[in-house]
Parts: sequence; structure tokens; C-alpha cells
Amino acid sequence: MSKVPSEISNRFYILANQWEAEVEGISSTATMSEHPAYQEIISMGNKIVPLLLQDLKKKPLYWLLALNKITGVNPIKPEQRGKVKQMAETWLEWGKSQGYQI
Repeated sequence: MSKVPSEISNRFYILANQWEAEVEGISSTATMSEHPAYQEIISMGNKIVPLLLQDLKKKPLYWLLALNKITGVNPIKPEQRGKVKQMAETWLEWGKSQGYQI
């Protein structure tokens, strides 16, 4: 997969940092994912999937919903639900199988 252009990458990280700062202390991932910055990240579409996958390695929870919304895919098996590390690993495996450099 091709490299993400720097202007897209920069925009993603600005939004991600804003989102993290503004949802700090919120325990509900549903509430966190409704935040405007998170929604804007989702609206960036497939071009940011490599960034989400790379960041997922460091923060295994944050981008699971965004990946699902953007790709329309859910590689997580029912028995993995609630097991954050397993869910993240499944997404990373999916990304590799799709040709993403992670």
C-alpha cells in the first residue's frame, strides 16, 4: 500500500491528539466515538487506514470502531469481544492480509 500523504497524516494526528485530550477521563467508548474529532477522522476514509493500524499497535482500543466504520469490515470473532488486545491483533492481522505496511 502506498504511503499516506503528509498533509493527511498531519491532519489525522492533529485530530487524534485533540480527540484524546478532550475525551480523557470518559470511560464510555460509545461517547468517545461520538466526539466531532473522532467523527472527522472516520470521514477521512480509507486513506487513513494505515495510520489507524499503526496507532492501534500502541493504543489497542481507540481505533477499533473507526476501522470498522471506514472499512465496513469486522474481522473480530464473537469470542474475542471485550478482549482488547485480541481484537487489536485481529485487526492488525487483517491489515497485513490486505497489504498494509504496519
